[in-house]
Amino acid sequence: MSFDPGMLHNGHTAFANGTAVGIRETGVVEKLLTSYGFIQCSERQARLFFHCSQYNGNLQELKIGDDVEFEVSSDRRTGKPIAVKLLKIKPEVLPEERISGQVVSAIPTHLDGKSAPGQVPTGSVCYERNGEVFYLTYTPDDIEGNMHLDTGDKVSFYMETNKHTGAVSAHNIVLVKKKQMRCQGVVCATKEAFGFIERADVVKEIFFHYSEFKGDLEALQAGDDVEFTIKERNGKEVATDVRLLTQGTVIFEDISIEQFEGTVIKVIPKVPTKNQNDPLPGRICARISYTDKELLFGEKDTKSKVTLLEGDHVQFNISTDRRDKLERATNIDILPDTFHFTKESREMDMLSAQRNHAVRIKKLPKGTVSFHTQSEQRFVGVVEKEATAAITNNKSASPSKAKEKEAEEGVISYEDCGVKLTVSYHVKDLEGAAQPQAGDKVEFSINEVKRTGQQSAVTIKILNRTVNTKRLLGYIATLKDNFGFIETANHDQEIFFHYSELCGDMENLELGDTVEYTLSKGKGNKVSAEKVMKMAAGSVGQDVGEAVMLGKVVRPLRSVDPSQTEYQGLIEHSEEGESPLAVESYVHQFNGMKGQNYSFGIMGMTNKADCLQKGELVKFQLCTVAQTGQKMACNVVPQRKALVECVKDQFGFITYEVGESKKLFFHVKEVQDGLELQTGDEVEFSVILNQRTGKCSACNVRRVSEGPKPVATPRPDRLVNRLKSITLDDSSAPRLVIVRQPRGPDNSKGFNVERKTRQPGVID
Repeated sequence: MSFDPGMLHNGHTAFANGTAVGIRETGVVEKLLTSYGFIQCSERQARLFFHCSQYNGNLQELKIGDDVEFEVSSDRRTGKPIAVKLLKIKPEVLPEERISGQVVSAIPTHLDGKSAPGQVPTGSVCYERNGEVFYLTYTPDDIEGNMHLDTGDKVSFYMETNKHTGAVSAHNIVLVKKKQMRCQGVVCATKEAFGFIERADVVKEIFFHYSEFKGDLEALQAGDDVEFTIKERNGKEVATDVRLLTQGTVIFEDISIEQFEGTVIKVIPKVPTKNQNDPLPGRICARISYTDKELLFGEKDTKSKVTLLEGDHVQFNISTDRRDKLERATNIDILPDTFHFTKESREMDMLSAQRNHAVRIKKLPKGTVSFHTQSEQRFVGVVEKEATAAITNNKSASPSKAKEKEAEEGVISYEDCGVKLTVSYHVKDLEGAAQPQAGDKVEFSINEVKRTGQQSAVTIKILNRTVNTKRLLGYIATLKDNFGFIETANHDQEIFFHYSELCGDMENLELGDTVEYTLSKGKGNKVSAEKVMKMAAGSVGQDVGEAVMLGKVVRPLRSVDPSQTEYQGLIEHSEEGESPLAVESYVHQFNGMKGQNYSFGIMGMTNKADCLQKGELVKFQLCTVAQTGQKMACNVVPQRKALVECVKDQFGFITYEVGESKKLFFHVKEVQDGLELQTGDEVEFSVILNQRTGKCSACNVRRVSEGPKPVATPRPDRLVNRLKSITLDDSSAPRLVIVRQPRGPDNSKGFNVERKTRQPGVID
């Protein structure tokens, strides 16, 4: 076919009749030959011819599938419409990013794995953007790796727009995570309300709450085989729908039948160090399959109690963990020829400094054997370096965040026969709770270890203190994960302190405890307490009145509402008769105080852990602070009564508003007298704040009165009248015919169903 560009009408700008002005259209190059091609119009169903001389650009760059723009003219010879003045449209390059989503509908397949005949099978995925969920289709060609996707699989993909239809679909789909199936494991730890499961698919433990266990909770114990489903809650994986399996179902490792021989090159330390986290510290070198191999082993892998030493010849089996394919030596036993090489006597335990085997052991009274000698002479010296006690924060949110501070020795300098000497000491060797500071004069005895001759100061008593810093008294107001706050002696503010500054055991510290501390200034000129020491409980130094008053909390403590600037809480005194909780012991002479406000601190509360909210009604007494003469509220007791909304297996909820929540959680263990609460019961309770989660719960729950009992609804009159009118001889009356007798799961007659009491108003 030949084409003459000069045969076009009106300079390519009109049709043959010359009446229409050329309009630019778009299309896609459908066919391309040496000198001509065809275009598929995008805006209408038309296929137009074009000559290559009409393309404005490098013809070598034009390819099938390219988007072009053109005008429509007509061939003078044939009168057919053709495309002229072609321009290639540069595709709009959108920045591609992989989108994370989930398979909503998998591609349907037959039993033989082939796609449904007669149509292109499609599936759909969804993704979320700005709170909205969008759905895209995909085909088998859009999946990378030729794998089958199931509904619920986590995937990532790119978005692609069809040039002809404008439809958006997903392509280059990559599987991120398969849908979680039922997992298996073994219960490795049980606590009061939760436990942990060692998973059989990965080397990892997973948390589960007892409310997720489907079975007899009393029979659950560590070592039980279970199956469960993994779900994500608050960004963490937890086990749900936990069910017992037959013992022996879960297998973590495969043990070889063949036995191997090797040599111990590293033994398990008898006294593990604090920093030792390796559960398999031992090492055995063996030649397996003509290759030297080093295998791990732990305490449970030895077959006998004989102590292993480096160089011992042993025989063992190889255990392979199914989860991570880790190999270790197990069933380790010493070979008889070991003693020919080592020439040593073996032992069952280290009982003395000499390496002898202990036989005919007789137990002696406690304290008979002493490894130390203590001097009768008392020495006097000066503390050069203060000792610190070991601190472990067991109140952290997780064990991995629990910081530990090791104990440090102190140093005392003294003179003996005109010679200046120094001796170390530890906090545990002090007499009394007071801890000496640098420069303090002390009296002590010297303790010497018989085996090593090492000396240390013991039974240390402080004689004179240096007057460098002032020690202050206060009361523990708040305890967090790694720090807390102390209420001052005047009960008007709180002082920050870190647990590393605490002298003593953190576990023994509770809210309201009396402490002694020293003030210091850190970064930003902020005041904090250091060298905090728990003191014996004593008088708070307040003159308490006898009258019991009523009031309302108008401002809680800052530990309850951290957004407020004032530490103290505030109670507004109310007149008798304004509150329905007025009591007979109320003194009328205080009626003139209506509307007065009284501040209170942590020491003013009867229950230090109680969480008083704004607007709560309370009973309290007035006291006078000895140091300032200020009148404050003390012995504050909240007056709370509410109804039980619902009760589950181990917990329930009370209709009581705390913050944004209108329900208050409680555990059945917090119910006094062991009563079983029912929906509608009226109860009294205290509210405590969980410092880690920031959520409140009820404790010390006491039933005040029982709720209304459910009453059976009588049969309607129409049904009673109908039953009275039915006679056995009436052949037209409806009759009940038993087609098949009921049988239970064990093939016994009737039903054997465990009855479950349904609480009124509670939906299971």
